[in-house]
Amino acid sequence: MATRSAEALDPASAVGATAEAFLRKAVHSMYHPPAFQAQLDEVLTLPEQDRRRLVEEFADHYRRGSHTEPVRVKLLTLVVLVGQGLDALPLEEERAARLEALSRSHTFWYADRYEALAKAEIAAGRTLAPAVIATVRRSAMNAHGDTGLVEFAGQLTGPVLNAGEEWADRAMAQERWRELLAYALTARAAKPSAAWEKGGRALLDRLGADAVREAVVGWLALVGRPRTIELVRGEYEPDVNNAFDPFNADALRGLAWLLSFLPPHPGTVRALGALVESALRKAAGIGPRNPKVANAAVNSLARMEGAAALAELARLGTRVTYKGTAKLIDAALEARAAALGLGREEIEELAVPAHGLTEVGRAEFRMGEAVALLEVRGNRAVIGWRNAAGKQVKSVPATVRRDHAEELKELKAAAKDIDKALSAQAERLDGQFLARRRWAYGQWRARYLDHPLVGTLARRLIWTVDGTAVGFADGQLRTLTGEPLARGTGEEEATVELWHPVGREPAEVVAWREWLERYAVTQPFKQAHREVYLLTDAERTTGTYSNRFAAHILRQHQFHSLAAVRGWRNRLRLCVDDCAPPAVRELPRWGLRAEYWIEGEGSEYGVDTTESGSYLRLRTDQVRFYPIDAPQNEASTYGGEYTMRLPGGREPVDPLPLAEIPALVLSEVLRDVDLFVGVASVGNDPTWSDGGPEGRFREYWASYGFGELNQSAETRRVLLERLVPRLAIADRCTVEGRFLHVRGELRTYRIHLGSGNILMTPNDQYLCIVPGGSAGTAGADPGYLPFEGDRTLAVILSKAMLLAKDTDITDPTITGQIRR
Repeated sequence: MATRSAEALDPASAVGATAEAFLRKAVHSMYHPPAFQAQLDEVLTLPEQDRRRLVEEFADHYRRGSHTEPVRVKLLTLVVLVGQGLDALPLEEERAARLEALSRSHTFWYADRYEALAKAEIAAGRTLAPAVIATVRRSAMNAHGDTGLVEFAGQLTGPVLNAGEEWADRAMAQERWRELLAYALTARAAKPSAAWEKGGRALLDRLGADAVREAVVGWLALVGRPRTIELVRGEYEPDVNNAFDPFNADALRGLAWLLSFLPPHPGTVRALGALVESALRKAAGIGPRNPKVANAAVNSLARMEGAAALAELARLGTRVTYKGTAKLIDAALEARAAALGLGREEIEELAVPAHGLTEVGRAEFRMGEAVALLEVRGNRAVIGWRNAAGKQVKSVPATVRRDHAEELKELKAAAKDIDKALSAQAERLDGQFLARRRWAYGQWRARYLDHPLVGTLARRLIWTVDGTAVGFADGQLRTLTGEPLARGTGEEEATVELWHPVGREPAEVVAWREWLERYAVTQPFKQAHREVYLLTDAERTTGTYSNRFAAHILRQHQFHSLAAVRGWRNRLRLCVDDCAPPAVRELPRWGLRAEYWIEGEGSEYGVDTTESGSYLRLRTDQVRFYPIDAPQNEASTYGGEYTMRLPGGREPVDPLPLAEIPALVLSEVLRDVDLFVGVASVGNDPTWSDGGPEGRFREYWASYGFGELNQSAETRRVLLERLVPRLAIADRCTVEGRFLHVRGELRTYRIHLGSGNILMTPNDQYLCIVPGGSAGTAGADPGYLPFEGDRTLAVILSKAMLLAKDTDITDPTITGQIRR
């Protein structure tokens, strides 16, 4: 575009033609910064009066409203770009409204040049709203080398953090913390450098370590809460309202680092552990919210001395499934084990804290004249109270609330810590069957049976002491006959192992189940009632693979989470041209690798996939075993045959015959796979009676939801045959074949023992009751159960108690089906 003189631009038609020409070029070149900037630089050489006329012409175009919305946005931008240095620019209200809309956006595309509107506001002497500054900062982080936007964002020094997250709003409420937050924002590396640590320690000395710890721990408790400024989410955009603000995330990393420079404190350890879990919680279209923040918290825990930090790392090791963070945790635990000259398993055992418990499952705390009783009951901690007269009271005494607020706060926090620790330790113990772990008797008593926290789990399990199976009842170890375990010379060196039903006579297994009932022991997970998967004739025929759990349709993301918890490695299948290995569990103690072959189900984007393209469902195939170092198998994510990848000219390795797999390994692996199917199958979804998308899975849903029982359901059936006669509704219930029959006043119901789905008489009409979502299905007490963790069993019993009194049901979504 040629430079025009003031005389040439005097006529209105000339100004209009120039504006039209520049606008046409801007529409096509604004998204190409170098070309557009060259045109803009040329226009900016025009005299001031000519640029003002151009600005007014752009404003007239905008007011006429004849352009598309993207062009109208460009017109607003051209007004301020061409009007640089001019006062009283037109469309002030329109530009303010555009900035207000921008404040509700997560980011804008750098080529849209929205920062020009922001600069114009500043040039006019007005202050940008904090939410607008937040959007500009987030956009600059995705600017792909646009130095103009990045430089402008860097000039916006206030507020120190982005507004819109509760923790950040609270942190910025006091000016005294501005220096701390500004320093934390400089944490952009994977770990703090020596120089960063030196500066951080000097800052902590100036501000006071205790004050900083109290403030930061309070802020971290708010991380992950709903945004205080909700952002507009486009139809196909990720869930930005459930993500971490990427600008503030650097500050979270820095705060985590600073906590590691302080003396060890239970509140600090607790806060860092919670930050790891919050940062790894998934958001739709994003995945884990911010692994970098999680990794910073793990690194901080790894730097901290003391048993509390080590215990938190060990707990996280049982909970974290995100691969990168899990590796960091493993490395930290291995490093600590090497430093102490111990094995990884011993470190995890020694790291378990008592959390204030002074004896197994119990502790008392005096607070003034009142006494708090902290007790472990089952899988959770409860707090009871006695007043000054020694009388039990239901609520916290007023004197405790008034005079011992900090102690009460710490006691409640300890109870929450115990709840988390019990879950983690139960999972760790459940994994000991395949770990081939053995203990000397004295060591085992100290670390397990008599440990204040772990003892509450260990005393509900069956162990073998030099081959003699024992359980804990009435204050001591007892044999199957109820006799106390004989004690003698060399007892401290006796070998202790977890008892497993594989290889046991059926009569012994049944006897232990009766023993648990006799002593009213509820096991933390299935042990005496544990399913045993023996080799079948069909598997002897196939030889090297099992089809026992093939041809199922699973919800992919639920399967993925379950697999990670059970120690399997798996990759989410995306509907793209790619390859992926099967789900794999490595068993280093046995030199084996188990594989579960799966493939994505469907091909319709948005129906069979999430918005980000990951499959919603999987179709299952074979279970195989290989030597642990065998080359990896993989298959197209679209489905098809698995083939072995052979890097470096390696020879293929055949799968191992199932008959050669140790019975315990085969049983535990197949139990995992049964769990995946039993929990993640679409056949368990009571809302899928229509067969899902286009009815494609109706036949599968019906066959799974009401068909033959798998091994876990068979175990459930055997247990229900013993439990039902003891229920308050026993006269209305019978177990027959695959179903629990319940006689109500209006109908008779059949609850399938595998899926929990319900059929009604007459004509086997389907009754849809969504667990936990329908009034009346929760809260029913089924009485004594011999183990925890079988959600389907709890759902079946809850539904039975509801339906036995069907005339009392008030939920219209249920009564409408029953009375139809």
